[in-house]
Amino acid sequence: MKSPVLALAAALAVAGLAVPAVTSPTATAAQPAAQAAAPARSVKITDGCVRSVPEPGTRAKVKICYTLFKPARAHRRHRVPMLMHSHGWGGSRATAAGIDQVRGYLDAGYGVLSFDQRGFGESGGKAYVENPAYEGRDVRRLVRRIATLRWVQKDGRRDPRLGAVGGSYGGGYQFVGAFEQLRTRGKSVFDALAPEITWHDLSESLAPEGVVRTEWAAVLGAGALPSDALPPSVYQALVEGVATGQWPDGSIPGTQDLTTFFRRNGPKWHVQQGRRLDIPVLLGQGTTDTLFNLQQGLATWRTALTRKARRHSIFVGYNGGHVLPAVLPAGVDVTSDPCSRKLGGGDFQRLSIRFFDEQLRGRKRTLKGYGRVHLATPTGGCVTTRSVAPNRAYHVGTVATPTVAGAPVATEIAKGPLTVAGSPYLTGKVTALGLDSRAFYGLAVGTSPLDARLVQNNVLPLREPTTVQGVARRVALPSVGVQVPAGQSLYLLATPISDTFVGMGSRVPGLITIDDTQVHLPVVRR
Repeated sequence: MKSPVLALAAALAVAGLAVPAVTSPTATAAQPAAQAAAPARSVKITDGCVRSVPEPGTRAKVKICYTLFKPARAHRRHRVPMLMHSHGWGGSRATAAGIDQVRGYLDAGYGVLSFDQRGFGESGGKAYVENPAYEGRDVRRLVRRIATLRWVQKDGRRDPRLGAVGGSYGGGYQFVGAFEQLRTRGKSVFDALAPEITWHDLSESLAPEGVVRTEWAAVLGAGALPSDALPPSVYQALVEGVATGQWPDGSIPGTQDLTTFFRRNGPKWHVQQGRRLDIPVLLGQGTTDTLFNLQQGLATWRTALTRKARRHSIFVGYNGGHVLPAVLPAGVDVTSDPCSRKLGGGDFQRLSIRFFDEQLRGRKRTLKGYGRVHLATPTGGCVTTRSVAPNRAYHVGTVATPTVAGAPVATEIAKGPLTVAGSPYLTGKVTALGLDSRAFYGLAVGTSPLDARLVQNNVLPLREPTTVQGVARRVALPSVGVQVPAGQSLYLLATPISDTFVGMGSRVPGLITIDDTQVHLPVVRR
């Protein structure tokens, strides 16, 4: 019988799925393709491993390996704050050869501990994708190691002055670590976080409405193949998801259950347990990210931080992240970070250093933008808002979309000039006479329906498993930041197919009709 690993590799080859790019205007969001810089002489670099929780059914503790960067001026009479750092999915830690990943923080005088997450690099075990019982305990163990360093500033016994950086999977460890400490100690030992392009809910990210983001589900498995990082059942589940277009939730006898596997693996679960982080967070999210899209970051901002914490936190959306070519329907090709430049005078890493200087070192607060959401627009602008909730509704009538095949349908919402920043949605009465009907919706801008392009490359699905007629529905639209100029219009774009959800459209030809459609927009009044 073919192994789950080989089955996934075969499924990827048959589907013609390649690993898409992670693009970011920052240095911390993506793993560099090469690590060639020589270490600075002023930085002392040491490698080590800690022993953490064993794999299920075993007794041997799993090694979690790290590289420790000690700035030249750090010693027990001149203690410095520490930053933790880790890699994206399928990557590995910063080492002496990869010092450029963390050089900016070292140059600013911070100590850095970069580590290989469970299942990757030199660390052992399997990856449970930031499960509190495994990766959460790994982070706790590393924090205890940091607390033993005499040159690290302390706030108390076993309580180092501590921040954290990293993007994607390197953002996930920050939340599982902070929430796990909150659960076990009643407070987070982390004093500030700066996660980028990471998730709120993994199942919702990989399969909104149960419709699989095909390439990204495949990439999750493909990134784990070199080190065989995932448990065998997860490879099998990903094969099922890619092959069938159904998110494996265990509802069909004999199939896998990814919903249960991922249930505890993100801020959403901790929030459901009544936990909120009461620490400052500089949260960066990709507006053109088609995996952990803007909605994911905004959900974390809105629900996972206390109101007090948000007053001392900043949300930055930049054009970048986990990016796929937006061909059908047509989107934009842009990488930029105007909001970090506006707030901090540079890229996101520069902004994070200033943020940590204020939050970890207590330097005079000079950064602006605390307590607000700042979103990059596709044209290089930066829109700031306190609320991302819709505040205006536009009636657009009937929107009819063919299923299985057909060109995108653009329906005008409003003429420019118009500024929208936040999380829109549509309401209406849905009729779908086929079984498992699917269509995808997003916002677009253009001079006419013929040249309208997706604002920031994202669409979200409407799925009707059974036939419905005139049933009231609320359908989430992708969160956006956009300034529609005079002479152009904002459109609701509906499409039967999407290259992000390749092969995930309806199986049966038909039509999805939404009557009495209203589009609810978060309009920023200027």
